[in-house]
Parts: sequence; C-alpha cells; structure tokens
Amino acid sequence: MYNLLGLCLALAALLTANALAALVAAGVWRGWLAGRTRAWSAVARAQLLFALRVAPGALALLFVAAFVVPAYLRYEPEGTPEAVSLKLAALAALSILGLALALWRGLAAWLTTRRLVADWLRHAEPVALPGVSLPAYRVAHRFPVIAVVGALRPRLFVAQQLFDALSERELCAALAHECGHLAARDNLKRAVLRACRDVLTIVPAGRTLDRAWNESAEAAADEHAARGGDAGAALDLAAALVKIARLVPPGARPAMPAGAFLIGAAGGGDSLAWRVRRLTQLAAGNTAGLRADTGALGAWFWAGSCALALAAALVAADTRVLAAMHTALEYAVNALR
Repeated sequence: MYNLLGLCLALAALLTANALAALVAAGVWRGWLAGRTRAWSAVARAQLLFALRVAPGALALLFVAAFVVPAYLRYEPEGTPEAVSLKLAALAALSILGLALALWRGLAAWLTTRRLVADWLRHAEPVALPGVSLPAYRVAHRFPVIAVVGALRPRLFVAQQLFDALSERELCAALAHECGHLAARDNLKRAVLRACRDVLTIVPAGRTLDRAWNESAEAAADEHAARGGDAGAALDLAAALVKIARLVPPGARPAMPAGAFLIGAAGGGDSLAWRVRRLTQLAAGNTAGLRADTGALGAWFWAGSCALALAAALVAADTRVLAAMHTALEYAVNALR
C-alpha cells in the first residue's frame, strides 16, 4: 500500500499542478501578454508562446520530482495505514490517461508523417533547388504543396504545379520561408506541442494559444524569407502566397503531421491576408515595431529555467519545506477520502 499510495499521490499532484499552471499560462497570455507583444518580431513572439505552452508540463514535473516525491519518501512511514481512496485513484487514473494520450499523440504524429513521406516519395523525383541544403523532391499532388516534412530527418516537397505557377523569384522566396521553419526547428516544436497538449486544448484560451503559436511561427518564417533576400523578397513571397492560395482546390486541406506547410491549416482567410499585409510592410521598410531582441529573449529563457531549477533544488533541500509538503499531502489524502 505504501508504494501504491505514493504513486497515486505523485500522479494526482502531476495532474493538478499541470492543470493549474496551464490555466495560469493561458490567462497570462490572454490578459496581459497578447496585447503587449504585438509590436514584437514574430520570432520573439513564437519563442514566447512556445515557452508558455511547454512551461506547465515542465513545472508540474519539477514540482513532483523536487517536492512531492522527496517529501513522501522522507516522512511517510512504510507501514502507513492509509489506503488509496476512490477519489485519489480517479485522479491518478486521469493523470495516467493524460500521459498515455501524450505518448499516443507523439506516436500518431510520427506514424502519420512516416506514411505521408513514404506515399509522396513513391510519386516524387529528387530535385536541386537554390538555397536548399536538405533533400528536396518534386511531387505530383492535387494540393499546391510546398512543405518541410519531418522533425528529425526533414525533407522538402514541392508540388509540380508550383514550378509552373511561380516565377523563379517567387519560388526562391517560398523556399526561403521553408528554410525559416527549418532554422527555427518548428517541426520538432510542433511535435512537442502535439504531445504536451493538456487542459489548454479544452478551454477556449488554450485553443487561442495554440493558434497564436502557429500564426507566429508562420510570420517568423515570412520574416526570415524577407530579411534573407533583397529588398523585393518580401513582395515576392507575398505574391507566392496569393498565387498558391488561388491554386488550392475548394475544400481541400493538407494532412498536417510534423510538417511546416507554406499554406496549410493556419494559412487561409484572415491569416493569409494578415501575412500578405505584413510582408508588404516589411517590403516598405516598416520594421520599427520589430524591436524584440530574440537572442536576449532566448538567453533570458534558459537563464530563468536554470535559476528556477536551482532554486527548487535549494528549497527542496530544506527539511522544513519537505515536512510542510508532507503535511499538505496528508491533508490531500484526508480530503479525498
């Protein structure tokens, strides 16, 4: 009973801490950060959104590993008479279900990507593209695909009709956009986000946060293409976006595994119009609002993460803290009877 009780407490604490942290992250974004970061570069905004999405799970794991488990092992007697109540078992089961769904989502994304790549490769031919170092293929596809697919071994696929529809400059701009996704490791981030979905996907704030990251990641790749070329690169990419959107068959949507599509799930309607307007602003030299230093933001993120982990380790080393945590666990067990 000692081991079972400790396991159920750890799982219940993991679920509770993750849910609370997720709701706080969503609330902070909607109530404070969303408006204050509109003037940031899309790269910095995407980095912040990714941190907000993975922070709840990371904080929950840190809390359980640094406080809950050590407090239980140190102060709970092995011959404890306490039993696992039905309520505590239900919380633990929900936590296990959440972990299982996370593993399944990650596995499902990998299997979908693998099947998609295998299917496309059967109808594709290798092609050399300017400025592209990863394996690239021309593929016959009804959807105007131009996408980097795969998180660990990415490949670039370009639909046959795009070679005819786009000018050389527009194609180069579209390829530069995909290289932006590659440089930001967006496919790997997308796979991580798919696996760590939680209560954020249930409440409207969570869906808003997911959409905001997708839109910011696309805008960041647009910025990468606009800044990497000459003064007309932004306009070339805007023209490519419009032409590709017109080639999309009515009602068609591409499969979205661990892949970055130039126009995909977040690429239609208002989102596309916003991206085109932003690219025209970049072409006009209107970059005054892109003031965030993305290098400094990344440095602050890692420094803050290390400082938080160190602080948690130091606090957890205090026996008074662990004793207080054990008291809280005892209260939780009694409350869940």
